[in-house]
Amino acid sequence: MESVVGFVYGTAAKKITALLERNLIPETVLRRLVRLLVSVRLRSGLKPTAELQLSELLRFKKSLEEMPIAIKTEEPKAQHYELPTAFFKLVLGRNMKYSSCYFSTNSTSLDEAEEAMLALYCERADVKNGQTVLDVGCGWGSLSLYIAQKYSSCKITGICNSRTQKKFIDEQSRQLGLQNVEIIVGDISTLDHGRFYDRVFSIQMFEHMKNYGDLLKKISMWMREDGLLFVEYFCHKTLAYHFEDDNDDDWMTRYFFTGGTMPSANLLLYFQENVLIVDHWLVNGKHYAHTSEKWLKRMDKNLEAIKEIMEMTYGKEESVKWRVYWRTFFIAVAELFGYNNGDEWMVSHFLFKKK
Repeated sequence: MESVVGFVYGTAAKKITALLERNLIPETVLRRLVRLLVSVRLRSGLKPTAELQLSELLRFKKSLEEMPIAIKTEEPKAQHYELPTAFFKLVLGRNMKYSSCYFSTNSTSLDEAEEAMLALYCERADVKNGQTVLDVGCGWGSLSLYIAQKYSSCKITGICNSRTQKKFIDEQSRQLGLQNVEIIVGDISTLDHGRFYDRVFSIQMFEHMKNYGDLLKKISMWMREDGLLFVEYFCHKTLAYHFEDDNDDDWMTRYFFTGGTMPSANLLLYFQENVLIVDHWLVNGKHYAHTSEKWLKRMDKNLEAIKEIMEMTYGKEESVKWRVYWRTFFIAVAELFGYNNGDEWMVSHFLFKKK
């Protein structure tokens, strides 16, 4: 019976994906499908008792310890970070922040929400002028450039895995007249970096990693004795799981989160061999949902220019499919983090000191 159900489900998933790639599924229907998949994910992951839930989390933690720091690192790099910067300029806000923003009210603009979250990072990490700062997985430099401008006596080093991102940040630094930003291109899992910093940030990079113990050990070696590490990752409040490409409906894993991890809100608290927790905060998922809705609106507003970018990147025959995939990605993020009023999937902030 299970094999029959699996066959029927797989066949339906293939048909839905085929319709999606031809842009034949209305957005209202698509959002309902996403919410249905989210509810199925939730029901399949939750255990009947708190004891079993904790046991499952500890099993997951042990599985991470048996893995390398990261796997399949080239795929997510191509999936997100080698797409022309022109696309992200049209979709993201002024600061090019490719992670959750913070909306104080529904009328807060995307640019304001970007700056609100960047300011919150600095407040929670106790950033002060004159410090040395390392931004691990710096993206398009939203945090690095923010700190460089607001704390002009700080020296900031950013690490990214994309030459297009480095080129963009270097260009922004020149335009802003900044002399205190250095960007290094490298794979964090293999990078050998012999410097020490007062503050280390990692904003939504841990979701692309596996062995958090080895990763935190490496990062701790870059911290001064009185240094602090601030980590942000998106998460579920209790579940931790891998993004796995096992079924026909796993296209989001296949095209956007290959080798990725969905941590639980407290997962890093089980990796304190080299760092010790100082503080821990949760940010309601509605902030990320609202962020992704803003990205979607900006994409739709700039659709003509984006069509040209998609054709240039993926080819004419594949451009419609990928345009739909990116819209669906933003819709899925919005629906996931908005689910259950933002109290299921959310954003977790950690502040650690060196052990």
